[in-house]
Amino acid sequence: MQLNKLPARLSLCLFVLMLTACCRSSQPSCTTVDNTKAGSSDGSGGNASFNQPAGIAADISGNLFVSDTGNNTIRKITSAGVVSTVAGSAGNAGSKDGAAQQARFSQPGGIAVDLAGNLYVADTQNNTIRKISPTGVVSTLAGSAGQAGRDDGNAGNARFNQPWGIALDAAGNLYVADTGNNAIRKITTSGLVSTIAGSSGFAGNSDGNGSGAQFNLPHGIAIDTSANLYITDTNNNTIRKLTQAGDVSTLAGDGAGSSDGSGQRARFNQPVGIAVDSAGNIRVSDTGNQLIRNVSMSGVVNTIAGTAGAAGYVDGNGSNARFDQPQGIATDTANNMYVADTGNNLIRKITLGGLVSSLLRGDGSSQCLCLFNF
Repeated sequence: MQLNKLPARLSLCLFVLMLTACCRSSQPSCTTVDNTKAGSSDGSGGNASFNQPAGIAADISGNLFVSDTGNNTIRKITSAGVVSTVAGSAGNAGSKDGAAQQARFSQPGGIAVDLAGNLYVADTQNNTIRKISPTGVVSTLAGSAGQAGRDDGNAGNARFNQPWGIALDAAGNLYVADTGNNAIRKITTSGLVSTIAGSSGFAGNSDGNGSGAQFNLPHGIAIDTSANLYITDTNNNTIRKLTQAGDVSTLAGDGAGSSDGSGQRARFNQPVGIAVDSAGNIRVSDTGNQLIRNVSMSGVVNTIAGTAGAAGYVDGNGSNARFDQPQGIATDTANNMYVADTGNNLIRKITLGGLVSSLLRGDGSSQCLCLFNF
């Protein structure tokens, strides 16, 4: 895992996310259960398993698509709850294009799906953007595997540096949170890559237009019906807005914390995933706080589910639920939320009323989670 390309703080964070999660001493005694164990099995119910799932997207038919990061695969969950592997081979990292399980990924991050059923994946450790056709054929849209950089240009001539978030507009253009470059990139339908905001390679916390704005390890990116972009600016602990005119503003957050409130009164802790539902609600996986938050279009923040600082695995309503390093988040046509609960190796569902449940749940239950015993 090529952590040396990122600042020490993020490298440590990613290391912790990918390798360890322990119960806090204030929680009940830990019980390891089958439905939080890492695995790569396809199937239904408790027979299916994931390994550090991170990105998630929903199509109009109710299917979910998951970047199963620890397995280096892309998975599908049908509306009937059946899990299959769309592309990649569990445990086998690489950068090969090709059909379905013959293709290879390296710690894929964000994922998006278009109306035709094509998938778009930020293949984070390969520094590339990949496409998966409805028949499972994988191709590289932009970037060159193993070559980090910041160059704009056509398709394979462009370079990325550990891209994570990816979003799609109505015209088919892609937008990428290029995390290691602290920039937001655009890929047109013809494959032309450009930097639309941020100063590549320079971290900061400035609002402004285009390259006059600065980000600090942005991860998630989402788009609304007016083509405004919303970005989780992870190391700045803020939610940023980017208009089609290139104007960047801070919608909510100002320093680390967990407070609800309006605009800069609200606080986040390393937010990662972000989605915008059909009602204009901005949903955020506040990863470091173990929370799912809502941000209104005017910047008012409230907590939907979880309790700040309390990691674990509990289904339930609102603050009674527990998550462990939640990352990707998506919404369906009914505005239900789906969360890639990375540390728990689970996919969680949250209703509009705030009820949290686990998809593909086995028979076990747990009040806390220890992935490793020390």
